[in-house]
Amino acid sequence: MIKKLLLAIATLVATMTFALAQVEINKADVSALDSVKGIGPAKSKAIIDERAKGGDFKDWADLEKRVKGIREKTAAKLSEAGLQVNGKSLDGAPMKTADAKSAKSGAAKSAAAKSAGSKAGAAPAAQ
Repeated sequence: MIKKLLLAIATLVATMTFALAQVEINKADVSALDSVKGIGPAKSKAIIDERAKGGDFKDWADLEKRVKGIREKTAAKLSEAGLQVNGKSLDGAPMKTADAKSAKSGAAKSAAAKSAGSKAGAAPAAQ
């Protein structure tokens, strides 16, 4: 029973990771930008307006210079949430990708299986 529950939880976690998508700032519309954690309607509008006025963002430094309210710390959080500039995340900011989360999920499954296996080998409880 516990083994099935752990398997169901691991499956749920694994499927949730595939919902995260990368958002390219130079191609995204307002709704795509709004889907990035940390970007609201006002910031989306500022990004779209600045992109229309000055063209595509060249890199993260260009984004930080041109959009008010986006500096190093905010840029790192946005990059971690899936925002990309010219297909790249901010250097030093961890990427949340399905591959990285799948590896963590696989490790969790392995630990859960070991735990369930050690419990399965134990003597049954008295009823």
